[in-house]
Amino acid sequence: MTSIPPFSPELQNKIDVLKGRRVPVSLGRISFAGPLLLAPMSAITSTPYRLLMEDLGAGGTISELISCHGINYKGVKTLQMLSISPQEKNVGIQLFGEDPEAMALAAKRVEELERPPKFIDINMGCPVRKVVTKGAGSALLRTPEKLATFFSTIRQAIKLPLTVKIRTGWDEESINALEVARIAHQEGLEFVSIHGRTSKQQYRGKANWDVIESVAKAAPLPIIGNGDLVVPEEILKRLSRTDCKALMLGRGPLRSPFLFLESYLTLDDSIIFGPRDYLEVLVRYRHYLEAHVSLPRVIETQIKKHAVWMVAGMPGASQFRAQVFACPDLPTLWTLIVEYFQELKTGPDFRQVPDDDFMEGGHG
Repeated sequence: MTSIPPFSPELQNKIDVLKGRRVPVSLGRISFAGPLLLAPMSAITSTPYRLLMEDLGAGGTISELISCHGINYKGVKTLQMLSISPQEKNVGIQLFGEDPEAMALAAKRVEELERPPKFIDINMGCPVRKVVTKGAGSALLRTPEKLATFFSTIRQAIKLPLTVKIRTGWDEESINALEVARIAHQEGLEFVSIHGRTSKQQYRGKANWDVIESVAKAAPLPIIGNGDLVVPEEILKRLSRTDCKALMLGRGPLRSPFLFLESYLTLDDSIIFGPRDYLEVLVRYRHYLEAHVSLPRVIETQIKKHAVWMVAGMPGASQFRAQVFACPDLPTLWTLIVEYFQELKTGPDFRQVPDDDFMEGGHG
């Protein structure tokens, strides 16, 4: 991998101070650098973004969902999604599929990679139509009686730790997260991550933390809570009182890349992340993209998406967003990004958290 330029000393010092407040956690056989983990997100949590979030305080990360059938058919694009950087310390690979034998074969192939992950995660939370109609993702929640065989078939095929990410249930009439957690424990899984919405909810409404906490209190294995963790103060408050052993952040860090770190701020801190810090994050992300992605159009698209997500709530965000998507090439785009952040004034209130639903259509 090509050399990645360091952050400025000022930014790196802020990162180091807040990273130093993390307390490592062990969930079954899996250890993480801290209790705040990056949730798997389709088309987002590839190697470049995972590396960036580890730099910025994530205690661990999980890949985007990857098809077991794509792995078994040896699809070029699918196999590329399995790439793990030597720099990644606490990463899991998430697989999805409806057939236990196919999942087991794919999991075995992941385990045999030159750089295997720390663990393999089963996707039982994706509510997207093209996944659910095939019987995969959150559709598996509809038949809990089949899960013991499903889990055990995969578990017996590998030596790597196995985990699962679920939703609270298929719909409000079938909340069965605790039942699934108990089956997972019986079949030797290490932990269960729970997104606090049903499959039918998609990403609408609010995450039901009452359900998550009730499962965390009663489950015989570690539970990770996920859903609507977007404000540092709320994350710190949740950490202080939760029965979950860790928390997962999804959409929040897309808007606030320092969210993992800001969740460790105290009232006595004078640490503030300003416009120049956000620009440095995009610079680092661009370098990671260029080191791991071969297609310039993919690099440009990713930078556009992340720049637009990041400026939500900042002055002139709407105008900036329109200009970004009108940019014809990467050099023009990059000039626009640099000028925008350099013109912003640093201050504790330079950014307002908007009230609108952020990325309501998906993720985290």
